[in-house]
Amino acid sequence: MARLSLAACAVVFHLCLLISSSASLRWLSDKSAAVTTAGGVRTRSAYHFQPAKNWQNDPNGPMYHNGLYHFFYQYNPDGVTWGNGNLSWGHSVSVDLVNWFALDAALQPSRSFDANGCWSGSATILPDGSPVMLYTGIDARGDQVQNVAFPKNASDPLLVEWVKPEYNPVIPVPADIKRDDFRDPSTAWLGADGLWRIAVAARVHDVGGATLIYRSKDFLRWERNADPLYLAHAAGMVECPDLFPVSEPGVEVGLPASGAGARHVLKMSVMDTVQDYYVVGRYDDTADTFVPEDDDDCRSWRRLDYGHVYASKSFFDPSKNRRVLWGWANESDSVSDDLVRGWSGVQTVPRKIWLDEDGKQLRQWPVEEIETLRSKRVNLLIPEVNAGGVNEIIGVMGTQADVEVVFEVPALEHADVLEPNWLLDPQSLCGEKGASVPGSVGPFGLLVMASGDMQEHTAVFFRVFRQNDKYKVLMCTDLSRSSTRDGVYKPPYGAFVDMDIEAHGGIISLRTLVDHSVVESFGGGGRTCITARVYPDHVVNGNSHLYVFNNGTGAVKVSSLDAWEMATATVNVLPDGLIAASSVGRAQAY
Repeated sequence: MARLSLAACAVVFHLCLLISSSASLRWLSDKSAAVTTAGGVRTRSAYHFQPAKNWQNDPNGPMYHNGLYHFFYQYNPDGVTWGNGNLSWGHSVSVDLVNWFALDAALQPSRSFDANGCWSGSATILPDGSPVMLYTGIDARGDQVQNVAFPKNASDPLLVEWVKPEYNPVIPVPADIKRDDFRDPSTAWLGADGLWRIAVAARVHDVGGATLIYRSKDFLRWERNADPLYLAHAAGMVECPDLFPVSEPGVEVGLPASGAGARHVLKMSVMDTVQDYYVVGRYDDTADTFVPEDDDDCRSWRRLDYGHVYASKSFFDPSKNRRVLWGWANESDSVSDDLVRGWSGVQTVPRKIWLDEDGKQLRQWPVEEIETLRSKRVNLLIPEVNAGGVNEIIGVMGTQADVEVVFEVPALEHADVLEPNWLLDPQSLCGEKGASVPGSVGPFGLLVMASGDMQEHTAVFFRVFRQNDKYKVLMCTDLSRSSTRDGVYKPPYGAFVDMDIEAHGGIISLRTLVDHSVVESFGGGGRTCITARVYPDHVVNGNSHLYVFNNGTGAVKVSSLDAWEMATATVNVLPDGLIAASSVGRAQAY
């Protein structure tokens, strides 16, 4: 019956798309903002989520409801910049997390409690199956307050219309918090006492960054817990808190938000570094406090992504019993480039996340549905890449590709010695020892978005170092030669992959998704992830190239290398360039 229900919802959805001219879900022509520039060059990503046009940032309230995935996001309906007081909740739906169809904005500034913007928040599925949204409103005074919204018709699979009750805000700014340092309510969870809990980010006077806990029985009256869930004294303002339970180490099954029993992960976005950090720990559902199992300073925790990702948000997907993560990857060229494109910002591909066998770190992997876009496949049969070797992967379009390669290092003992201070700043180490700097074991990996003359390329690679009687694997994405253009941010990104490569027989894997300006890489089976934004000039005149390379002094074996050309998904834009546009939002008050 569950499969029949999903199929029925999909049929209804597509019928709405095709025959309802008055529906909120429809197509309008606007090619210049959708797919190409005036020069005819594709600028949109092919399978990463982005609206048809304009600005987007934080993912908000992702959920699975009545057979459909819903994705909400911070959206400026009036332009390609962050805007001034007009941030709304964009809304798209999908049956597969790959192809997305735009709806009207779910929430737009319309009342005194959100007159200057509907900022980030989260979705909660109530026991009766109906959803509720909590979000931060910027009120008429400029205060950050927490509001609630309900679907006008919870049985509508599209959830087109949302109601913002007149009794908002449900949580005003507390006296000990600055008016602009109180935001981003989390998904709610039920405690053993039958009360709902949410986490809200704040900066408390004379204390610092804090994640506060509020309790309620009805989503209307909320009471603050005496102690914060977590204090980030030295980090300043933290944002977008996400607290969720995880299964036992190595078990890939996700868990819905809950209090008792399981270990939890706490994730926070830190404004000072513009990075997302997480830690595994113990949540006490009686005291409503969280104790990390690692360093107490959140800036020393692990990062979800060691590249260009911020304000991530996860949700539990009951259809496949998994936890799925979204993250925002903003542009890194210029505002003038945004204006030419007509849009700014993408989301990472949705990732399945689970606790690694070591019980300390999360593993991340693109959701399996992404593989439905794989088309032409190339299997490169090369037993090894010799010192200084570069082998082209021919047969797939280099701007839209999914590459999986497994390397084997036959002589780990030859690895260079790791200097102790290098452990402190792997990103700088990747800059100092980029892809063009030879080493004993590495750099070896992939060159993507490469021009024919190699003047432009993005290198994703590993280096192996020896530390006493152990080995450390450094993973880097080197953007120094990603573009010949001026005014483009081209940093090195890097992190150590937390795995024992010797225990794995010298084997390490790399998967890289290439999607025009987005390069997402997963090292060591998803133990380390790096997302980068790249803007090469050469794509104006032709296709990009893909290579596997080794710039180490010893040969590296290639156990397997598979590359797929990726088809273009329908992401708020039809294949011929027509935009999935939405009309005026319909959030109401009663």
